[in-house]
Amino acid sequence: MSRTVSVSMNKKPIYDIKLEQDFAGLAPALEELGFKDRNAVLISDDKVSPMYSEEVTAELSKVFEKVTVLTFPAGEESKNLDSVTALLRGMLAAGLKRSDAVVALGGGVTGDMAGFCAAIYMRGISVIQIPTSLLSMVDSSIGGKTGVDLDQYKNMVGAFKMPSLVYINTSVLRSLDKRQFNSGMGEVLKYGLIMDASFYEWLLSNMVEIDDRESAVLEEMIEHCCICKQRIVERDPFEQGDRALLNFGHTIGHAIEKYKDFKLLHGECVALGSVAAAYISWQKGRLSKDEYYEIRDMFVPFGLPISIDDIDDEEILKLTKSDKKAALNGIKFILLKRVGKAYIEKDLSDEDILAGIKEIHYVESND
Repeated sequence: MSRTVSVSMNKKPIYDIKLEQDFAGLAPALEELGFKDRNAVLISDDKVSPMYSEEVTAELSKVFEKVTVLTFPAGEESKNLDSVTALLRGMLAAGLKRSDAVVALGGGVTGDMAGFCAAIYMRGISVIQIPTSLLSMVDSSIGGKTGVDLDQYKNMVGAFKMPSLVYINTSVLRSLDKRQFNSGMGEVLKYGLIMDASFYEWLLSNMVEIDDRESAVLEEMIEHCCICKQRIVERDPFEQGDRALLNFGHTIGHAIEKYKDFKLLHGECVALGSVAAAYISWQKGRLSKDEYYEIRDMFVPFGLPISIDDIDDEEILKLTKSDKKAALNGIKFILLKRVGKAYIEKDLSDEDILAGIKEIHYVESND
């Protein structure tokens, strides 16, 4: 069943998120947007491209006059300015003009890099997002934030670039490996925790169906996440206020991600950061002890970690301050008042944050 979520800014529609069960609706949607007889560059990584680029290129070719495929090595380590330069040169060699488009086919790294290339090429050309991971479907493809890493700073270089279309083919989730799928659930659970308690309860009630990847349940889940993010983005498109709530679990999560040299997946690190943030919320008197432990334990059935060994607590604390927002504006930490209600805390001490890190740092007992 087709589903559409419309994203607006200042009450003016700016793009649609289309949820489909195949790629057949892509060409009609792009033709309706006026891309007929233009050119496109399809950007994907070397893992996703062999799986889907041929099928997607066939659909794009029904609308675009020429489609050029560019690939880069998969992984967060490719998310840098050198990779962007290589892609920009590929776009230039393909003869891409300002009236043409970039198509991002893949997960969060691909969407971020392709979106950033589209934002800066010829001062901005159109970008179409086709997310293929659960995490990118529910989070990174929506809202127009693009960017790459610089030295130790994650997403330090970037731009806001709203897509012309987000096209989600939910059937690709059947081929997504279990760890990547579970990683996406870290961002899904976040929406329930920060803004929708009833959705959080729905997730817990449907955990078996979600794990079995039942199509109807996944479509409902993804659509609701899109609506949640759309509501926040509409209120705060350029992250001047409430959009920061979407960073729940990310301050400590990003630090762990960097410390572990990106060997843990983003959603796994968000889950760990979320547990730490919930613990701090309890320690600050916002959550009860029972609420904290319930939140912590509910990550487990979705295959997400709630503790980690082999980390240096002080180094993780240090890395929280190398997050781009912390480095420039001081740490804005997202805490919970209760399930479904988050708030921005600007006055946490190092001791507060360190307590959260220590809570998730599993140390094997010698007893």
